Amino acid sequence: MHFIPEDLDDYVVHHTESEPELLRQLNRETYQKVLQPRMLSGHYQGRVLSILSKLIRPENILEIGTYTGYSALCLAEGMQSKGELHTIDINEELQDFQRKYFDLSPFGQQIHQHVGNALDIIPTIDISFDLVFIDADKPNYPNYFDLIIDKMKKGGVILSDNVLWSGKVTKPLKKEDESTAALLTYNKLLKEDPRVETVLLPIRDGLTISRVL
Repeated sequence: MHFIPEDLDDYVVHHTESEPELLRQLNRETYQKVLQPRMLSGHYQGRVLSILSKLIRPENILEIGTYTGYSALCLAEGMQSKGELHTIDINEELQDFQRKYFDLSPFGQQIHQHVGNALDIIPTIDISFDLVFIDADKPNYPNYFDLIIDKMKKGGVILSDNVLWSGKVTKPLKKEDESTAALLTYNKLLKEDPRVETVLLPIRDGLTISRVL
């Protein structure tokens, strides 16, 4: 989802750090072999995730929604040398695809895959996190926040993807649209919860940065 004219978007991407070769290969293979390749973070947003992680320098990262592993590898670029990244996805069919690229990266031994329902898995990970990236099923965004907020270190950062939902958050809500309803609730929660300070960026389909106070 692009909210600026295509020529301006092209300019933005052209003047952003180049996509690393391994991620370029992952991107290409995802589009060749995996359903719904638009779920991939992609070059521009991937570089945003990378530079945010490098600024934060997290020891422990949690990702909710792995897909083919592109965003996990971007986040891992800023991880400390003895850090860990835990990534959760409900689709076990993508586990081998993810692992192939994780092991081709410098971060293979630091990335831990979890397969199943994130609502069940998150409470079992006994770690405090510096950085969390939420990019999974939208109806559970508020539930994910409730589970992770007490696991965050002070000053930690929660990144939330797709919070503009193709602009649907500004349109009349349809009764059957559970995802948009959940995102409206979630965006309001991030704005009003006194435990975080939040800025919503119109990057791709909307990316929220929330800092834990």
